[in-house]
Amino acid sequence: MTGDDLARLIGRVATADRQAFVALYRETSPKLFAICMRILKDRAEAEEALQEVYVKIWQRAKAFASSQGTANSWLAAIARNQAIDTMRARKPVADELDSAYDLADPGLDPEKQAVISDEGRRIDTCMEELEADRATSVRRAYVEGLSYQELADQFGVPLNTMRTWLRRSLLKLKECMER
Repeated sequence: MTGDDLARLIGRVATADRQAFVALYRETSPKLFAICMRILKDRAEAEEALQEVYVKIWQRAKAFASSQGTANSWLAAIARNQAIDTMRARKPVADELDSAYDLADPGLDPEKQAVISDEGRRIDTCMEELEADRATSVRRAYVEGLSYQELADQFGVPLNTMRTWLRRSLLKLKECMER
């Protein structure tokens, strides 16, 4: 099925066409499930995330504009964002407490814990100096492992622009960390 075919299906879904929704699900669910699995690495969570993805597609189909991107990238962005939200929601409470109180690994001596905490704070401070979209793209690339192409699609910019954002952001971070 071509991108134009998918765009037409999304247009029909926007009019609450259930048959179009079934066809869209049948055509796109394997790819969107793969995106959820790659991020979540847990089949049950990926299946739940996929259900939420299609709820959002049903609700947001009217907002799809083929002039702003392809149907595939729009669908993939919804799946990616839902999987990331699911991943964030599952973060154990203990991890949140550790990060809130800046608790390091108890196996490290106090000096090493202090150094690690200080480095983490410096990185956070330097990240705050970046523009919000640049900081988000750096986190998604180097923490979440998204590719340049995925980021370019997500932010709606050309691939080379995303490469430039990341390269310049890393240079700024390096400069900031050296101060």
